[in-house]
Amino acid sequence: MKPNIVFILTDDQGAWALGRETPEIITPNLDRMADEGVYFRNFFCASPVCSPARCSLVTGRLPSAHGVHDWLRGGNWTKSELPEPMRSNVGDDTAVDYLEGMPTVYDSLRLAGYHMGFVGKWHMGDSLRKREGFDEWTVLLGGGCAYRHPDVCVDGVPQFLDEYVTDFFTDRAVDFINRHPKEPFSLHVHYTAPHTPWGHEQHREDILHMYDDCPFDCHPFRPLHPNQVATCEVGDTDERRRYLQKGYYSAITAVDEGIGRIMEALKENGVIDNTVVIFSGDNGMNLGQHGVWGKGNGTYPQNMYDSSVKVPFIVWGPRFVRSGAVVDNLISHCDVLPTLREYLGQEQDASLPGESFLSELTVGRGDTDRKICILDEYGPVRMIRSRRWKLVMENIRGNHQLYDLENDPGEETNLYGDPSMSDIVKKLKEELDESFTRFTVPPYDGMKTRPSGSGQMGKITYEGEDVWQPDVRYFSER
Repeated sequence: MKPNIVFILTDDQGAWALGRETPEIITPNLDRMADEGVYFRNFFCASPVCSPARCSLVTGRLPSAHGVHDWLRGGNWTKSELPEPMRSNVGDDTAVDYLEGMPTVYDSLRLAGYHMGFVGKWHMGDSLRKREGFDEWTVLLGGGCAYRHPDVCVDGVPQFLDEYVTDFFTDRAVDFINRHPKEPFSLHVHYTAPHTPWGHEQHREDILHMYDDCPFDCHPFRPLHPNQVATCEVGDTDERRRYLQKGYYSAITAVDEGIGRIMEALKENGVIDNTVVIFSGDNGMNLGQHGVWGKGNGTYPQNMYDSSVKVPFIVWGPRFVRSGAVVDNLISHCDVLPTLREYLGQEQDASLPGESFLSELTVGRGDTDRKICILDEYGPVRMIRSRRWKLVMENIRGNHQLYDLENDPGEETNLYGDPSMSDIVKKLKEELDESFTRFTVPPYDGMKTRPSGSGQMGKITYEGEDVWQPDVRYFSER
C-alpha cells in the first residue's frame, strides 16, 4: 500500500532557523522529526526568493527553464473575479498560469492515484482556480499577508479572515486528514510563516511570551550590508534586531505547534504508521547574517550567501525511511521530482538538472560528489557550489565572488581576483556556463533578465521581455 504523503513548506525559513541549529528557537516537533527521520544539513533552493524557488521545487527546472525569476507581483488573480471589498486593495491584474505545460510533482502524485489537497501559500500564478490534479484547494491569494487578517480563497471563495493565518492553515490540514483516513492522500501544507510582517501585534501573545527571556545572542548585531534594500524589515539597531528576531522566532514556533497538531491528527486517525512527512523551506533568510536583512533580494545586486540559499529539509516516516540519519551531501530542490519519480516507478526526464536522492532516504550512500554542482540563480546573478568552493557570478555590477568554504565557512573573504585561484575560477565558471547552456529553455534565460527583487509582473513571452517592477531603494536612502 502506498504511504500517505504530507509535504510541509514554510516561507523564508533558513536552514539555520531550527532549534537543532539555533537553540534559541523553540521547535520541539521539528527537532523530533529530525531526530527520528532523515535530516539534511546541506539542502539548497534553486533561487533565493519564493516564487522562483517554489516553481523549481515542483518542476525540477531551474528558473531559466520555467521563466519565473522574481517573486510574483502580477498574475496571482484576475481583479474582476475578486469580491468588491477586495478590489480596492489591489491593482489591475489578470491571472497567469506560470507552470502551464510543465510536468510537476503534483502530476506525478496524481498519476499514482493520490487524493490531493492543498492548504496555504501557492504563489506560482493563478490562486483562484485549483491546480489540475488537486481535489481540495485552500490558498493564500498572493505571496504575503497580515497574519491576523489574511486574504485567502476557501473552496473557490476569495475572502478576508479574522484568524491567525498559521492556525487557520493548520485547522484546514487537520480537517483534511480527519476526512480522508482510509484513502492514500497527498496533503501539501504551505505555511506563509515566518515571512514578514514580524511586528508583535501580528503574532500570538502566548508564543511571543515564550521568548521574553531569550537573549537573542545566536545572531548578534552587525553593521548593515552596504547594498541592503529598504523593502525589508531591517534590524538597524540592536534593539530593533531583537524585536524583529522575536517576531520571526515566534512565527516559526507557531508553525512547529501546527506540525505537532498535524502529527497528532495522523496518529488519532490511525494512519501515522503509513505516512511520510516531509518538511522544507522555500528559500533561506538572513536576520543580520552578513549584515543582510532578507533573502536573496535583501540586497541589490542580489546575494547568494549560504544563509540565503540553504533550506531545512527533513523526511520522517519510520516504516519507509532511515531513522536518525544525518545527510551531509549537497542536495537541491531540483532533486525532489526525480526522487519522487524513482520512488513511484515513473520515467525520468533527462532534460532536468536534478538527480534522485532516494538512496539517502533508504540505505544512505556516504560522501558523494554530484555530477553537476549545486546551481542557483536570481536573474543574471548565478552561483555554483561544491563542497569546498562557491563561485558567484554577479553579472549586474561585476562584483564576482569566490569563497573557500572549507577554510571560510562564514563567507567573509572573497578570493575572486586572487591569481592563485584562477584555475579554480576557470573550472567552476566552465561548469556553470555549460550547465546553464544545457538546462536553459528559451525564452527564459536569466542572463537576459533584470529582476530588481521588487517583483515579476507577468509571464516572459520573448527573450529579454521587460516584466519587472523596476524599483530599487536602498536602506541608506531612507
